[in-house]
Amino acid sequence: MPAVVFEHVDYSYIDINGAFQALEDINLRVDSGEFVCLLGRSGCGKSTMLSLIAGLAKPSAGRVLVDGAEVAGPGPDRSIVFQNYSLFPWQKALKNVVFALRQTHPGMTKETACEQALGLLERVGMSEGADRYPFQLSGGMRQRVAIARALAVNAPIMLLDEPFGALDPSIRKKLQDMLLELWDDDASKCCKTAIFVTHDVDEALILADRIVFMEPKHVVKDFILPARQPGQTGEDRLEQPGIKAIKREVLELFEKAPRGKGDEE
Repeated sequence: MPAVVFEHVDYSYIDINGAFQALEDINLRVDSGEFVCLLGRSGCGKSTMLSLIAGLAKPSAGRVLVDGAEVAGPGPDRSIVFQNYSLFPWQKALKNVVFALRQTHPGMTKETACEQALGLLERVGMSEGADRYPFQLSGGMRQRVAIARALAVNAPIMLLDEPFGALDPSIRKKLQDMLLELWDDDASKCCKTAIFVTHDVDEALILADRIVFMEPKHVVKDFILPARQPGQTGEDRLEQPGIKAIKREVLELFEKAPRGKGDEE
């Protein structure tokens, strides 16, 4: 059974300029265990699709299914990482992760939750920052904590909405490699499905098993990427011949793509 299915999905909303259609007749299937990147210019509807999967919005027409059931709202089977970190500012890094553990495992003791939270922070390279508040952490460190918290939920589907978009290039590369290490580690992966929103071509090529390229309102084309080798860094992956050929085609699509709402590039 596929993890996520879009069936003839439309999505419209009303703002100060009137009615706007963000998605039109979207049909998409994401299989269990896939790492899929939704790629396209800003404003083409990528984040809207993530919101529909998360249950934070409802389609105007059609259906979004998760594990065969129509999405009716947020649920513990889907964790989400936003670009703006979304940590509780009044809680230290450790407590942010402990909160996620105890919300999804109500019977877990405080001691067990703390132990597991420390393990998750260690996995993302944040064990030394466990006792710091979010305002005491850099952007990259805050996003590491956000990913640890998403892993704590242990949901079969992880949704990531441009989680590295606000970071400088060097930190971004480190976190991309960290995410791949977690993904390739069976103990961390737990057969999760990942759907990652980005408008950065290299980021999509580094991370994805499959790229879904979007133009405003529509899915335009799917790209199945060559298998990633265990331990392969992002820079290594970009040098694969098959990846280079796909990059050329994706860049051509970007050049021809119409701009989405709010895209001022």
